[in-house]
Amino acid sequence: MTRTTAQDRALLSAAAQGDPEGVRAALAAGAQLEARDAQGRTALLLAASADHVGAARELVAAGADPNAQDARDDSPWLVTGVTGSLAMMRLLLPAGADLTLRNRFGGIALIPAAERGHVDYVRALLRETDIDVDHVNHLGWTALLEAVILGDGGRDHEEIVELLITAGATPGLPDGDGVTALEHAERRGFDRIAGLLRAVR
Repeated sequence: MTRTTAQDRALLSAAAQGDPEGVRAALAAGAQLEARDAQGRTALLLAASADHVGAARELVAAGADPNAQDARDDSPWLVTGVTGSLAMMRLLLPAGADLTLRNRFGGIALIPAAERGHVDYVRALLRETDIDVDHVNHLGWTALLEAVILGDGGRDHEEIVELLITAGATPGLPDGDGVTALEHAERRGFDRIAGLLRAVR
């Protein structure tokens, strides 16, 4: 691993704190754009994780990699699915975000977004990209399955199920144990979600 300099540490700190001027100053002083901290996180990953759009914009303008993964396989792009930040998503997409990049669970950005109930993010991602709506992670779950299995059955997750179905998600695709999203919804008492899934069987 490349040794970090004082300038690199200043860059990482400025990104983590959301300090665009500090980011610019550190880069001007010779910081490595892709310098990493002890966990393998780049400045852009630190900024994206905390939704510091201003700092991230400086890094993207300088050519920072939105797909650089850390020791846990997180990347600036993948983290947007966790935070649900539309602003960060739209900043990183034109910077070359890889829609097929996988996290440590084998999932793409759509899956954690569906799980966490990030309705606006899921809607935008489905409308503005050609992300694979039926991608299956290491657990054998698609975004649709994850929204039902790990969701709370509330209005946000209902809307996400509806968005995924409208975008072409395969409702009958079962998990690794052969259980479908409809069966999971019925087991959990998510009547409205079950109704949505029955309507497209």
